[in-house]
Amino acid sequence: MIIGTINALWRFPVKSFKGEKLNQATFNKQGVLGDRAYALIDKETGKVVSAKSVKLFPDLLNCSADYTQPLQNGQEIPPVQITLGDGTTVSSDSEKVDQILSSYFGRDVTLARVAPDNYTIDQYYPDIENLDPAGHRNTSVQQKLGSALFKEVGVESPIPPESFMDVFPVSVMTTSTLEHLHQLRPETNFDMRRFRMNMIIKTENSGFVENLWIGNTLKIGNSVQLLVTSPDPRCVMTTLPQDEIPKDINVLRTLVEHNRLDIMGAGKFPCAGVYAVIAAGGLVEINDTVELV
Repeated sequence: MIIGTINALWRFPVKSFKGEKLNQATFNKQGVLGDRAYALIDKETGKVVSAKSVKLFPDLLNCSADYTQPLQNGQEIPPVQITLGDGTTVSSDSEKVDQILSSYFGRDVTLARVAPDNYTIDQYYPDIENLDPAGHRNTSVQQKLGSALFKEVGVESPIPPESFMDVFPVSVMTTSTLEHLHQLRPETNFDMRRFRMNMIIKTENSGFVENLWIGNTLKIGNSVQLLVTSPDPRCVMTTLPQDEIPKDINVLRTLVEHNRLDIMGAGKFPCAGVYAVIAAGGLVEINDTVELV
């Protein structure tokens, strides 16, 4: 059944930096080629730097990174040109990259290509009732991610140990969800950039249509197939300012009120969009047809 077409494609070369909007993207077993290939590590704590740690790193979403060379599947990931929020630029292969990044963020950080074995972040929970099943409000807690998270819960990881992905290789959202959120709270800006998805699918049905896809396969264009695995639980990042998009805690409040879903038996979380793994890779382009099979 045809459910829509590809509306937007994104990759995020450096974790928690701005994304690159693409006309086409290569999907392999690890996800979108070049996505979250780099991340910052806080040298003092050994934790991966994330915009979820809003108190320590409040300015990540004002920084960007762009690949300096075309990416090729199966080849080494090329360097990125980093542009910080104050306009400073530095290449990821510069000898001064860590010094410049540390000076900007006011903490001793290093730019890494491989996630630490004990992949951990600090995650801030805003003061919103029912945001977190564990009851965290207005506090930061340590959170394992990537393969370290799956190791902790005793489940085989869908992503390799070196990956900086949070949980699954690919994230997908529909224009139906974005429009539904706007209808629920018209005064809030639900720009797609808030949600940091790899893929936005243009759909005609109303509501949180992705909720019905769990366990099914999306066939995209001629070759790519994504197995939808889980709802995508949302965090404080969706509320943060970036470019002209203002800070707005009501993004999360709307999801708490209207789309709390169970995640793998761990409780109900506010969700928007879905996670997926790649059943078959290949090239995806804007306007490709998407089927639910």
